[in-house]
Amino acid sequence: MAKSPADGATLFSPFRMGKFQLSHRVVLAPMTRCRAINGIPQPALVEYYSQRSTNGGFLITEGTMVSPTSAGFPHVPGIYNGEQVEAWKKVVQAAHAKGAIIFCQLWHVGRASHEFFGNESKLVYQPGGGAPISSTNKPITGRWRILMPDGSNAKYPVPRALKTSEIPEVVEHYRQAALNAISAGFDGIEIHGAHGYLIDQFLKDGINDRTDEYGGSISNRCKFLVQVVRAVAAAIGPDRVGVRVSPAIDHLEATDSNPRSLGLAVIEKLNSLQLDWGSKLAYLHVTQPRYTAYGQTESGRQGSEEEEAELMRTWRRAYHGTFICSGGFTRELGMDAVAVGDTDLVSYGRFFISNPDLMERLKVNAPLNRYVRAYFYTQDPVKGYTDYPFLNQGSHKKHDPLSRL
Repeated sequence: MAKSPADGATLFSPFRMGKFQLSHRVVLAPMTRCRAINGIPQPALVEYYSQRSTNGGFLITEGTMVSPTSAGFPHVPGIYNGEQVEAWKKVVQAAHAKGAIIFCQLWHVGRASHEFFGNESKLVYQPGGGAPISSTNKPITGRWRILMPDGSNAKYPVPRALKTSEIPEVVEHYRQAALNAISAGFDGIEIHGAHGYLIDQFLKDGINDRTDEYGGSISNRCKFLVQVVRAVAAAIGPDRVGVRVSPAIDHLEATDSNPRSLGLAVIEKLNSLQLDWGSKLAYLHVTQPRYTAYGQTESGRQGSEEEEAELMRTWRRAYHGTFICSGGFTRELGMDAVAVGDTDLVSYGRFFISNPDLMERLKVNAPLNRYVRAYFYTQDPVKGYTDYPFLNQGSHKKHDPLSRL
């Protein structure tokens, strides 16, 4: 459903996202930061999310494990047990104290995980020592490596393709995680169906080689996502559920032969669900194709910007509901996208890492702190995490070049 550009709309205009009234359109994108020691949100996470909270602002947490075997990074938070829920309550309370709306991103990495660490002497990411699960038994190959707990990088192992009979149990993990998130006080959840992780491994025909009802046709490949969305929406309500997809992104070798058609098929399924419910999802969150070039480094060859923009517009016009864009947005690109109606909201990632007051900086067009990539995935609770200065505190030292993400 195409939307007309809102007269005079900017990144700083208010927006009604379903039941939530937002005061501006600058969204904190979900980003892995590896500070939740042993899967438990620490006080540092309370400070981190509080710093980035604004009255009427919208935050999406880092990817949060839906089960003990869903991780693929060290020290990422979970939402599958009581201790994690209690720890998340403090984060949510801090964000709410600033007037922010906060969703928890539900995450299962699928084959992007590992079994052993240190000559197979120690289990890692898979507590039972089993192979990571996926739609396939094909491993991630090529240039991709997994980050291990000691900071080293390792090759991805061979995954295990889920049996058809096992899939409902994984769907249940998402459903229970959503209920747990609401128990923790979150305003809603985002289903991570993007960037080469488990749901994307079912969606993309470059990975999914199944011959059962979850493989083959686009409709079959969408089935797992649809089942997760149905289950979660039934548990907490559609208006508390966002969905993130990336049909055109090749992160972790998640390629598809026809990204445009895949994106439209996903949108058709979501629109149909909304029609059946008589209620809309909170939003659809789509990653720009240019993330392919800039996802891992600051350099890379971009595709045609006009082709990328038209692809996003095609999906934007097709979806009946709030649309969020992410990936590669500068202030100018975000302002333009909102002004012409290409998106309702813009989520920012790495700029938000180094600029806790990003919305205010963008609003006054102030200089941005440069982020320090070396601290993206460390466990230091302060350095490169909560020590980036606000606008009135001066500049951070020893920065890497600015990223477009």
